[in-house]
Amino acid sequence: MARQHFATGTIWKNMEATDVPGLAIKNACTTLNPKGHTTMLETWEAGTSEPPHSHPGDDVTVVLEGQMTVQFYKRDGGALVSDGAPLVLKKGDAGYIGGGRIHDASYDTACKLIYVHDGAFGFDAADQK
Repeated sequence: MARQHFATGTIWKNMEATDVPGLAIKNACTTLNPKGHTTMLETWEAGTSEPPHSHPGDDVTVVLEGQMTVQFYKRDGGALVSDGAPLVLKKGDAGYIGGGRIHDASYDTACKLIYVHDGAFGFDAADQK
């Protein structure tokens, strides 16, 4: 069997387009196990981003290719304010975000990610006031 790097293997074929600009996914979870976890392969185009949001469960992102930046936020009198310096994740890095923690993400270069979410995936937009 020929050796092939995971980030360029056939597992990345047949990615599904989403309504989120720059994002394609392959979801490895079904709704049959709500107490389990959601695992997704994600590809993001360079220069795309996600607005401030949170997820109901903890999550881990592993960067297989590319570079992304995550900014955490907290509420101050109803407004969102930065909570610390941005976190830059590069190829080989993993980032952990606790459930309910507000953050955004920007994809500085084209990225291939493995994303694992505790429980059923959820995306809760954090409207800025």
